[in-house]
Amino acid sequence: MSRAVELFRDEIIALLPRLRRFARTITRNPHDADDLVQVTVERALLKFEQWEDEAKLESWVFGIMRNAWIDEVRVRARRDRTFAPAEAGENVGARTTDQESIALQSALAQLPEEQRMAIGLVLIEGFSYKEAAQVLDIPIGTLTSRLARGRDALAAILED
Repeated sequence: MSRAVELFRDEIIALLPRLRRFARTITRNPHDADDLVQVTVERALLKFEQWEDEAKLESWVFGIMRNAWIDEVRVRARRDRTFAPAEAGENVGARTTDQESIALQSALAQLPEEQRMAIGLVLIEGFSYKEAAQVLDIPIGTLTSRLARGRDALAAILED
């Protein structure tokens, strides 16, 4: 295995926690998130040759994840399948100090997908607006609009 491929694999491995967190943000289901991360890593490794060195690796991989999720949503829509509801006992036994985290996860799950993706990339993953817009393949103005609406919606949900 070449040194370039080894370095590429190491960088992908370093991104795994962030990929998993973003996948959970957009899928709203831990099992779907794990599957999405697996598909993303597989596609990134298979398409290693398509990555351009001047492109930021994390933006490229997060873009692969976004596209993989869009593909999955389309497949599910064609099959008239719906997302599995959140398991009722998922947060049983959570410490009371985790209540804010649980409330935030619940609030995020209620947002439209486009707002969840924008918030996941910018506010949770720390992407710049430009990088997030590139990952989502949208203009920066559209991204800022989605972020503003998402923040407002989160604030309203969390107030209740």
